[in-house]
Order: sequence, then structure tokens, then C-alpha cells
Amino acid sequence: MIKIGLTGSIGMGKSTVGAMFEKRGCPLHDADAAVHELYRSEAVPLIEAAFPATTGPDGVDRAELSRHVIGNPDAMKRLEAIIHPLVREREHRFYQRSEEAGAKLVLVDIPLLFETGSDERFDAVVVVSAPEDVQRQRVLARPGMTAEKFDAIKAKQIPDAEKRQRADYVIDTGLTLDETEQQVDEVLKDIKSRFALQSE
Repeated sequence: MIKIGLTGSIGMGKSTVGAMFEKRGCPLHDADAAVHELYRSEAVPLIEAAFPATTGPDGVDRAELSRHVIGNPDAMKRLEAIIHPLVREREHRFYQRSEEAGAKLVLVDIPLLFETGSDERFDAVVVVSAPEDVQRQRVLARPGMTAEKFDAIKAKQIPDAEKRQRADYVIDTGLTLDETEQQVDEVLKDIKSRFALQSE
């Protein structure tokens, strides 16, 4: 089973492109969604023990937890030591289910794929990218987003130019949806050909 990593900076269109792969029969695992789920389930007692008063009846209070870890590298490391193994476990379960279902290709959406050194775990890496003005416009249109928040998030991410350089494939989402879909088709076709996968 071929494992494809999907990544890109904030506002570049990962979710849109991930859905396009999924529509073409490629099972998708979203690492961010897995974290959100963990923050409502098994991670809650572990986070409460490490960071008291950061959880409530609905699970982890993300704003409260942020106050403990943002700007505090040691606290961030403690949080990652709790979350990363749980996220990896979810990912492995996804691989098992996909393999049992006969999938030949799977896609894993990891926002900080290069930043966490996860690229080595994949057979191919797809980076989604768009011009900077398009990215800024998309992100600032999100509820509760400010220019300062956007700049702080970007500062934590490897620059787009470097991601493009390190990618096996780059999908430009600054174009129309149809053109983006065409690029997804081309990437899938090339991966199938590279890894000698039989077409369904």
C-alpha cells in the first residue's frame, strides 16, 4: 500500500485537495481531525494531569491549553509527548483498516509534516501551494483570525518555497477548482505509474 503525505502552509487548500483525492477512491486520514477527536476523548485525563485546569465537561479547553504552551517550549514538548503517540496510533489503525479494505493508495493530511520530520514515513509527499496574496485573503476571511495570529502561525511553519522544493508533487490551488482537480488526476496517475499500481 502506497502512503502519500499531504501538507502545505495554512490557507493553502489542504482540505479541498484532500477531499478531491478521497472522491477518487483514495482513503484519507486527517491528523488535525484526529487531534480534535483526542481532545474530546482519551487525551483529556492525560492533559489534565500534565496541565491542571485546562479541561472541562466538553474535553480540552484549547484556549486555556494554549495559554500554558504558547511561548513555552518545555510545555509544548510535554504536550507533544502526550499527543504525538496517540495520533500515530490513530494513523496506524487507519492503515490497517485501509489495507483490509484493499486500498492500494492512502493519503495522510499532516499540516506540520516537514516540521515534524514525518516526510520520511511516506512514499510520496504532495504539497499544496498558492500565491501569498491568495493565502492571506483566505486565512483572514476565517472567523476570529487576525493578521497577528496569521503571522504567528506562519512563523512556526517552514516557508512555502522550501516546502515546494522538498515535495515530490506540488498542487497549485491558486487556480480554478477544475484546474486543481486536473492536477490531482495527474498526480494520482503519476504515482500509480511510478509504483506500478494496477488501475482499478
